[in-house]
Amino acid sequence: MSQDVLEICKQGIAGWQQAFNSQNAAGCAEKYLEDTVMEARPFGTFKGRNEIQGFWQNIIDQGFKDVDYTEVEWTPAENGEGYILTSKWTMNKAFGVVHREHWVIDTDGKARLKSDDFEVQGER
Repeated sequence: MSQDVLEICKQGIAGWQQAFNSQNAAGCAEKYLEDTVMEARPFGTFKGRNEIQGFWQNIIDQGFKDVDYTEVEWTPAENGEGYILTSKWTMNKAFGVVHREHWVIDTDGKARLKSDDFEVQGER
């Protein structure tokens, strides 16, 4: 898989992080495919861009911000479609892990999440 695809995927997560840190839930949701399923442990499963936007708006409304990623690893997806991101993350009021984010290149050439599985492991 080309380095270009990886760079586009890295731009995708950077764009999501920028949207979240500027408190823009719609901008966060725009980084997901229309039919993405997001597993947000322990909160539940959110299907589609509208439910995902509602989840992020609720988190933002509770005062969560300043997300940062550490120990980020990118591996090519098994099916050759995009890349899988795993990492640890912190916010101002919580921390956890990204178990599996599947980033793919959408029809418009931008990276979007095909699936997202992350976990809140504690409060700060």
